[in-house]
Amino acid sequence: MRWPLIAAKTRDETNDALCAITQAMFRDIARRPDDQLLRRALRDFAFVVPRPKPRGMPADACLALRWVEGASRPLADLLDPAVMRAVLEALRLKRDGTVAAAETQRHKHKILVNAVRYAMEQGKLHRDPLAPISWHVAEPVQQVDPRVVANPAQARSLLCAVSYVGGYKRARGRRLAGLFASMYYAGLRPAEAVAVALPDCVLPAEGWGQVTLHRTLPQAGTRWTDTGRVHDERGLKNRPAGDTRLVPLPPQLVALWREHIDSFGTAGDGRLFFNERGGRPRSWSRGRAKGCLRPAGLSARAGSRQRG
Repeated sequence: MRWPLIAAKTRDETNDALCAITQAMFRDIARRPDDQLLRRALRDFAFVVPRPKPRGMPADACLALRWVEGASRPLADLLDPAVMRAVLEALRLKRDGTVAAAETQRHKHKILVNAVRYAMEQGKLHRDPLAPISWHVAEPVQQVDPRVVANPAQARSLLCAVSYVGGYKRARGRRLAGLFASMYYAGLRPAEAVAVALPDCVLPAEGWGQVTLHRTLPQAGTRWTDTGRVHDERGLKNRPAGDTRLVPLPPQLVALWREHIDSFGTAGDGRLFFNERGGRPRSWSRGRAKGCLRPAGLSARAGSRQRG
């Protein structure tokens, strides 16, 4: 019901939560498939829209979903407080059995609440099974731990080091240096930084500049987007559709972006940051770069402690 209305990343997160909720409602019956197969069948086929027809599914996934239909408790069982509490407690845990972060628990609980309300709306439940259950999630930590934030000297060292990732001739790291710099100097979200285009920028030869943000390009995966592309095009997070945000750019970042444009130009649609084929930088490439930088970051941190 909600699929057409929500962002691709939210579809992914909702799918993951519904998989956890469903697995928490399994009865202990014979011939249970392997947990990895069960999760793949649920995640890839059960909770995507439109749901693939059985003829388009692998045989093992069809058999797994057939077992799920027989093993899943009827919704009426949720009216038993013991069953409802067991489902809620299952949402506290990650797949490896450890306790999930408070924000993850809160998100999965929200999905469960929405699903229960929809079941009541459709007449599948005659009352709210969550009402008699006292269940709370710990408040997430809002403040930033200063121990995990790079100081100015470390940031300069890391931005210099990233330009050497992948070799100078291939220029993979040099293409990402300005992207990482935008997150540090301007506080842009990754999805905002990937979407920055030259027409939205004011980049003077000296002094402060400015960028007008009006869209984001979060990486969600082809399964979740309406276009079948890896990135989903959205407006600004937590803002009305069509809203914009003006962000000042310090002189250091303006100089880095100007140098980046002189070296690589822009993509066909004006974006500043793109890969060797003109596409949008993916999170795995950024993650690989950060992995290569980890030793440099640790040495920089160690040096700062010695100076202190």
